Amino acid sequence: MDIDATLALSRFWGLFYLIFGGLFVVTRQLGKTIEMADDKKFIVATGYSTLLMGLMTVSVHNIWALDSRLLVTLLGWAAILKGIHKIGFPESIQARAQTFESRQVISAVLLLLLGLWLCLTGFGIVSL
Repeated sequence: MDIDATLALSRFWGLFYLIFGGLFVVTRQLGKTIEMADDKKFIVATGYSTLLMGLMTVSVHNIWALDSRLLVTLLGWAAILKGIHKIGFPESIQARAQTFESRQVISAVLLLLLGLWLCLTGFGIVSL
């Protein structure tokens, strides 16, 4: 049963990162998203979405094994922490967002690579 949840969540997170990474590369949307970080309401709203994605992941996949399943668990916990941070401390998100503007292409490529690896494992192209 654990592998089924791992595969499903690898697909979910993989597609999520592929889509957003691809959009960031093609449209340079990451820079526009960083500009939206000036709006506290936007940060808090995305914080709730991030928190919900993390809670969903961790509630069905809290596996602390030293194998590829750990990545899915860590993504879930990271999303929870990021969601809490965005909801509780939106000002610090605004300050940090500006530091990512100069590295937006690198960030987008890393999202694409992470998404690709998760999709390859989640869809069984590469074994876990």
